[in-house]
Amino acid sequence: MNAPPSAGTLLDARYRVGSVIARGGMSTVYRGTDTRLDRPVAVKIMDPRMAADPAFRMRFEREARSAARIDHPAVVDVFDQGAEIGPDGDTLFLVMELVEGCTLRDVLRQRGALGVPAALAVLEPVLLGLAEAHRLGMVHRDVKPENVLISTAREVKVADFGLVVAAAEAGLSHAGLIMGTVAYLSPEQVATGAADARSDVYSAGIMLYEMLTGTPPYSGDTAISVAYRHVNSDVPPPSLIAGDVPPELDALVRRATHRDPAARPADATAMLAELRRVAAALEVPRVPPPGPPPRPVEEQATVPAAPVRSPARSNGTRMLERGAAAPPEEPPTHLAARRRSRRVFAVWIAIVLVLALAVGVSAWWLGAGRWTAMPSIVGLQQTAAEKLLADADLVPTSTDSYDDSLAAGLVAQTDPGPDARLLRGSTVQIVVSRGRPVVPAVAPGTSVADAQAAIRNAELNPVQSTTAAEYSATVPQGAVVRTNPAAGTPLPSGGAVTLVLSRGAEPPPPPAEVAVPDVTGKRFGDAAKTLQKLGLDAEQDSGFLGGRDSRVQYQDPEPGSQVPPGTTITLHTGFF
Repeated sequence: MNAPPSAGTLLDARYRVGSVIARGGMSTVYRGTDTRLDRPVAVKIMDPRMAADPAFRMRFEREARSAARIDHPAVVDVFDQGAEIGPDGDTLFLVMELVEGCTLRDVLRQRGALGVPAALAVLEPVLLGLAEAHRLGMVHRDVKPENVLISTAREVKVADFGLVVAAAEAGLSHAGLIMGTVAYLSPEQVATGAADARSDVYSAGIMLYEMLTGTPPYSGDTAISVAYRHVNSDVPPPSLIAGDVPPELDALVRRATHRDPAARPADATAMLAELRRVAAALEVPRVPPPGPPPRPVEEQATVPAAPVRSPARSNGTRMLERGAAAPPEEPPTHLAARRRSRRVFAVWIAIVLVLALAVGVSAWWLGAGRWTAMPSIVGLQQTAAEKLLADADLVPTSTDSYDDSLAAGLVAQTDPGPDARLLRGSTVQIVVSRGRPVVPAVAPGTSVADAQAAIRNAELNPVQSTTAAEYSATVPQGAVVRTNPAAGTPLPSGGAVTLVLSRGAEPPPPPAEVAVPDVTGKRFGDAAKTLQKLGLDAEQDSGFLGGRDSRVQYQDPEPGSQVPPGTTITLHTGFF
């Protein structure tokens, strides 16, 4: 296994390695020099265990090429990638833009919560960089403060696109990688490993929460316990910890970190638009991102002071001329008076700060504080939508209506619409979808009028047809037997429902054959009626005289013959 490169090592006959800048779970970053172009660069050298894995190397090279396509001032430029072949193994490296400054993690560690203006000043360029990546079809998958760089000129840049996906697809596991990332992983990444642009939105929402409060929403002794919280718990509002966070930002964090990806902004561009709307509604002042924290005193360069000829004081440090005696100590009473005056001064400073804060809060409330923005809730489940409205200090009232395009229980319309500026406590009307209309259940035997009313109440159109009828042994003739389509079938609004009516009881089927009765001696009219009752026809032999009152002399076929129904019986008639 390769040893870490020493200062002065030349990679690929071009990149000279310098001092260590940062160490992470997968790699170490060195200050370097591109000797061909004579420019400073950052050289990220991957952990030898990863470099030795062929699958990781292949995906690393692919992701590096993809990351190099992102050309945006808020994304760290990727210049080159390569592998240095050595006797003990290969050194896999990535050459990037050198950003002189620090990470957002350094700023949070030194300052804690950044406050609303500074947090938005950092998040906006982060979302700009992610939006460009999402536009190109790329997903970062590891958005966290360690991967957000802030330069000495206060430029914010996103780093390390594609490294996590390369490790994940290669099937590698590394404790440092997991522990460093799990606090910002989306629920779907934890549960299935799947990630898209909405996963980056979730991580950005967690990062916004941390910038507003100074701490991530979830912590635990193990990565598993933290991951469990992401999957099973809703991120709490930042204002529970940071009292200066307005409800609009609580709502934005809630939307960005919704456990259901479909309820989040679709990508970084959508989240950026929401962030800017909130900032404009709250009239948040634009400030530069926080600069890198000052280096510790022991890291600062020491400049020797010029000798002086008389004792002097500078910031509490006394500089003496060589051989000169130290000045006498001040009397204790003077020291006590000095301490008292400092305490009084500190008290007055505290009073002034409290008054300034009170004036600022009052001004904020009289200005933007009384107002809130109508959140975008169309398409959300009713309970989630009402929670967002409550978080924005709005009071929901709801009605329901059929909707051909939205499933039941989702918000179809709001009044007023999204982003409307409202006084806190205002009432908002929401229309909840009942889904498509459903054919109602019409009991057999229902009258046509009642069936039509039930179908119209379901916002469907009842239809009658002369051919839509059938026999029924139980439903009276003219009443409704059933509907077509059947009850429970969803239809578009105004869809046709045909009423199938009863013809009454079905008559018995005719017999296969009929025995011809003996009708001789009967008048022709009476004989014909007898035959017709059995389904037979009667025909009078025209060769004989006599009308319907003439009597049957003989018949053809003869009495007792078996004939099919409808057979014509010839009756020979005459007068007796």
